[in-house]
Amino acid sequence: MTDQGAHGFDTGTTGITGSAGTAAGTERLTTRETAALLGVKPETVYAYVSRGQLSSVRAPGGRGSTFDADEVRVLARRTGRREPLPAGGADLVFRTGITLIDQDRYYYRGVDAGELALRHGYEEVAEWLWTGELRPGVRFSAPAQALAAARRAVEALPAHSGTTDRLRVAVIAAAAADPLRFDLSPASVLDAARGMIPTLVGALRPAADGPDGPVTGSGAAPGDGPDGAGRAGTGPDPADPDPTDPGIAARLWPALTPRPADAASLAVLDTALALLIDHDLAASTLAVRVAASAHAHPYAVVSAGLGALEGPLHGAASGLAHRMLREVVERGGAAPVVADHLRAGRRVPGLGHRLYQGEDPRARVLFTLLEGVPEAASALAAAHDVVSTAARHVPLHANVDLALAVLSVSAGMPAEAGETVFAVARTGGWIAHALEEYAERPLRLRPRGQYTGPPPPQAMPAPATPPASGSGSTHAR
Repeated sequence: MTDQGAHGFDTGTTGITGSAGTAAGTERLTTRETAALLGVKPETVYAYVSRGQLSSVRAPGGRGSTFDADEVRVLARRTGRREPLPAGGADLVFRTGITLIDQDRYYYRGVDAGELALRHGYEEVAEWLWTGELRPGVRFSAPAQALAAARRAVEALPAHSGTTDRLRVAVIAAAAADPLRFDLSPASVLDAARGMIPTLVGALRPAADGPDGPVTGSGAAPGDGPDGAGRAGTGPDPADPDPTDPGIAARLWPALTPRPADAASLAVLDTALALLIDHDLAASTLAVRVAASAHAHPYAVVSAGLGALEGPLHGAASGLAHRMLREVVERGGAAPVVADHLRAGRRVPGLGHRLYQGEDPRARVLFTLLEGVPEAASALAAAHDVVSTAARHVPLHANVDLALAVLSVSAGMPAEAGETVFAVARTGGWIAHALEEYAERPLRLRPRGQYTGPPPPQAMPAPATPPASGSGSTHAR
């Protein structure tokens, strides 16, 4: 345990007024009081001193330092008070005004996210998260040059490439087509975001194409719509309402399934996109914040999020739920499928969430909407069967992956459809987090490693001995 007193850290708790060496009547705070007022650790207080953001005076008796209370309050107003770390300090915690998860509900900027998603479409919610302005009917359009570059790049990928591969390549191509991508002013970042999301959707191949099928031209790709010149020219404002533009959900649907979209199913997809925009600091969102802290441009920020999303413990969860649910439908019941998972020591996909004790509120909203889709009846019944069957073993509730699986199975979508929906939706949230992080102190997300290697000094490593001639590796049989 570090002795803070030995390093000049004051362990007292009483403010000092009119102390020796200070003007009478000047309120002075101890290190601990200053840290509490700023919501930081005592070490961070001295980091502020070293950066010239705070001045300190040695406390009477030479133990610790004191700080001008007015100066501390000014700094607190300027930086915003940070909440203290939880007990144990094991989690990385920092400020965000985007999403709050509390008591099995979650909120976007204080508004119930489920209710918001039921009343407003994806673009409307994204625009409101970014700007604080609710613009009914707002539509995003893809800049022509960025969309063309993204499609060319995606077409060059191997036929077996997955949707996430295509999205990652598309965002890189769109970045290369945007000469203003390094402008991190809010207006420029918003302009990029409004063009980026429809560009990603427009770069996806229609689901009607097989892996070796023809590459569609600009007239049939799922992202086609009234695209403007955007940043490259003098086209329409990409955030202006356009009654001829069906919106992101309608553009995305043909990339997910060859079946035509009915109004009820399209409403489920649009609501799912809005529900999935953000969910506090998931792994991909944390990657986004780190990239934004280094002032990476918004396309690079989204690339960081897509990279983390591709991990099997993050984005792939919806695909596992899809495959399980399809098997339940085919076998006519959940009991044998759940039994197979438990026998193999595998968790049952689509159940449980570390942030909710009860049912995932996102799943609850989607299940309610799916009840109005006749084609989803069998898949929805299968999902409820999974929950009730698994509850005999462990009381877990449905999460959003299971609800997405109901949509994807009933609409004839592939297993990766849920991950695609997740990636497109979360791009809006990643931009919101990037905007927040750009306003913070640069490179603040730079933790220190706890070295666990051999203690120095160590001997220089010796060259590896080459294997004897004629010897080779053997395999255990």
